[in-house]
Order: sequence, then C-alpha cells, then structure tokens
Amino acid sequence: MTTTTTTTTGTRTRATPRGDWRLAARDRIPLWLQTRCGFEPRTLAALTVVLVAAAAFAAYHFWQGRPQPVRPPAREAMPVAAAVSPAARRTVVVDVAGKVQHPGVLHLPQGARVADALEAAGGARPGTDTTALNRARVLADGEQIVVGAPQAAAPGGAPGGAPGGPVSLNSATQEQLQSLPGVGPVLAKRILDYRAQHGGFHEITDLRQVTGIGAHRFSELRTLVQP
Repeated sequence: MTTTTTTTTGTRTRATPRGDWRLAARDRIPLWLQTRCGFEPRTLAALTVVLVAAAAFAAYHFWQGRPQPVRPPAREAMPVAAAVSPAARRTVVVDVAGKVQHPGVLHLPQGARVADALEAAGGARPGTDTTALNRARVLADGEQIVVGAPQAAAPGGAPGGAPGGPVSLNSATQEQLQSLPGVGPVLAKRILDYRAQHGGFHEITDLRQVTGIGAHRFSELRTLVQP
C-alpha cells in the first residue's frame, strides 16, 4: 500500500504496509507538527488515552456535583399525651408525725390541705385531740404536721393558750414551731437559734431576719405567731 502525503513543504510518498495503522496515523499528522513536537504514534496514543480518561473523570464529577432535589425528612408521628395541667403534675411533700396511724413522709397534690394529709396518714389515733389543727389550711411543701402535740405556751409562761391561738416565738418548742405552715425542722431550728442569739423576738417583724423566711412566708405566718 502506498500513501501519498501533501504538506506545506511539499509532497511526500511513502509505502505503508497494509495493516500498519500506526504509520498511517503518523502520516496524517502534518510534518511540521511531527518535526516540532516529535510525536510518535505510541506517544500520541498514550496522550489520547490520558485525555479521554481526564474527560471521563471530569464528566463524572460534574454529574455527581449537579444540584439534586432534597426531600424533607418524614415526620414521625408522636404519641398524643393526655393533657395534664401543671398543677396536677406538681406535688407537695409533707411529714406527718405524732399520733397518727401511719406517720411518715407523704407526697400529696399541690393544693392539698391538712385534712388530706391526716387522711393519707390513716387518720388520728383514737382519743387524740386534733382541735389545735386547722384542717382547712393549705399544705406547704416541706412542712411537718405534728398531730397531738402540746400547744404552744402563751406569753407569761402559761402553757397552751386558746386552741388554735398564735404560737409564741419566744417560748415555743421546735415541734410546736414545725406545726406552722411551711416550717420544717431546718427552719424551726433557725428560729430557735435566732431567739438564742438575739435574746428573743421583740416584735413579729423580727421573724424576717431569720434565714429562709421571705416576704411570702412571713405573710403566711404573721397572723399565726406572736413574740
């Protein structure tokens, strides 16, 4: 097979064996390009493979990086909880002591009264005098209810006083102080410590000086105590 190649520098005739495609491909490259770049058929084939691979790699990444629609995640159905008011979820913890069937710490719904605490403790023992207790009083969290405790001493040292009367801050025992709403063992001990350190309570407002008695608690106690 004879191949005739015409270039800008002239016409060249070369005999190419049949089937030698590499020489044929080289003959189709302009002579000036072969001379300047020194391309060999093997080099040209390798370069072609590299270019094809690079083009395929670029096309793959372009296809992978194209914008795709994003579906929002499916919302999971949440179980519907029964509606519970905040008051129903809150409780008060009180300590019922003294002459009751089942003394101990009780958890009662917020808003419960002394009568509810007595009922939860099994009620007072037979023969116990409960007239000193205000059964209608709303319970405060952390307080202690002493059933059948002696009444606070009245001013002048006389024990007791009228049932349901004010508790004397200057003569009451710790148990008697704990019968007041919102007064537990810790707060009752602070009242006794203040009394010992300051020579007693000269007026009811001195109770505000005791740590743990704020304006709200003082408003609850001021009608239930006296110096």
